[in-house]
Amino acid sequence: MINQTTKDKIEALRQQYMNLTKGNEPLLKEIALAEIPEMVYNSNAIENSTLSLEDTEKILLGGILRRKVNVREVYEAKNLATITEALLEKNNSALQIKLILSWHKILLTLIDNNIAGRFRIGKEWVRVGNHLGANPQFVNMLMQRLVDDYNKNKTSYFLDAIANFHAEFETIHPFVDGNGRMGRILINLQLMNAGFPPIIIQNKSKHTEYYPLFSQFQTTMKFGGFTELFALLLQESLHKRITLLTAKKIIPLSIWALQKTIKANVAANKAKRQTIPSFRLREKWMIAEEYNPTEQ
Repeated sequence: MINQTTKDKIEALRQQYMNLTKGNEPLLKEIALAEIPEMVYNSNAIENSTLSLEDTEKILLGGILRRKVNVREVYEAKNLATITEALLEKNNSALQIKLILSWHKILLTLIDNNIAGRFRIGKEWVRVGNHLGANPQFVNMLMQRLVDDYNKNKTSYFLDAIANFHAEFETIHPFVDGNGRMGRILINLQLMNAGFPPIIIQNKSKHTEYYPLFSQFQTTMKFGGFTELFALLLQESLHKRITLLTAKKIIPLSIWALQKTIKANVAANKAKRQTIPSFRLREKWMIAEEYNPTEQ
């Protein structure tokens, strides 16, 4: 769980972000569209895709890769990008089973049409490591209840509700394939419906910051770790947009730290904890050159 201080910080950033939104809608849309390759790359890489960020960018721009890759991975990138674009265009789509299934159908188009756009049935059991997904017999019922409970929940803090949904969704593992990518798309649908920008769960830290949270949830039913992770990533997303809309010049965090005579590892830790308004761009931490921590 996160404390009230963090909640207040997120709300303050949201207010600042909303104030800047007025009149800047086209630019904010461009920022979100520019993030699509990073979103697609990270989400697919979490599922062990071999495509690099540069590969993903080339594929989405219609370019030709200089090396041979699995055709499936090319479709995974294109299909996930299509869903992400749809999400950004229609960010007020209600969370419904029909929408989840329609996006899953797009996700697996030309990959496995036999399982695309439907939940697991019959003897379609799935295993991730030592975790078995829910009994296929009950998947449809469990998913409907999960969606209904989320939509009816008017009391939980919004990040707690999203974190709980994500943990339950991945525990159920409703699809034969594509569960992780669908789960991360739904996080951003929920965030955008709540008036926030999307986040990017980073592939580089999946083994230390993301995967362990699932094991913790399955044995304790505690989802607070997801809330904390999403809170950090949301602050980063808000800092990114606020900085892009207001900063005179944006520079790498390492150069900023040198200018401020701050040790690079100290600055990096501050960025990870979001105690400074730093954000990642093409996997590199960036910050406004004029930002002065002593003024905070």
